[in-house]
Amino acid sequence: MKRILIFCFLCCMTVLSACTFQTKHRGYIFPQNLEEEIASVKTVRQLEDVIGSPQVKTVYGDDVWIYYGADENYRGPLKQTYSNKTVLLAWVKNGKVIKTQVLRDEDLPKVVLAEGETQIPAAIELNALQELFNNIGRFSPAGLGQ
Repeated sequence: MKRILIFCFLCCMTVLSACTFQTKHRGYIFPQNLEEEIASVKTVRQLEDVIGSPQVKTVYGDDVWIYYGADENYRGPLKQTYSNKTVLLAWVKNGKVIKTQVLRDEDLPKVVLAEGETQIPAAIELNALQELFNNIGRFSPAGLGQ
C-alpha cells in the first residue's frame, strides 16, 4: 500500500510539473500611461526617445510607424494565448508626428492563423533522390578558382 501511495504521489508530481504557468512579454513594453506619454510628442526624435525605434514602417501610402507589444501566456499542455495586446500607430511626415493612435485588445480585429503551409504556385517538389541527382554538376571542384 505504501508503494502504491508513493507511486501515485510521484505520478501526480510529474503531471503537475508539466503544467507550468508562464507569461513572456513579446515586442515593446509600453508605459502604463501610454496615451499621456505620446500626447506631447511632436517630432520623430521625441517619439524615438519615448518609445524607441519602430518595429515596422509602412512602405506604401502614408508613412506610418508601427509598435506592437503583447503578453504570451503558457498554460501547461494548453495552447498559448496572447493578452494585453497593444499597437501604437504613429503617422510621420517630414520628421514630424502628425497623428498617433493606440489600439488595445478590444480594438484589434480577431485574426485566426491558418494551420499548415501555404502552397507556392508552380513550385517543384523533389524527393531526396531527385534532390541528390539534381545537384550533380552544380558545384565546381575545390581549387579551380570559382
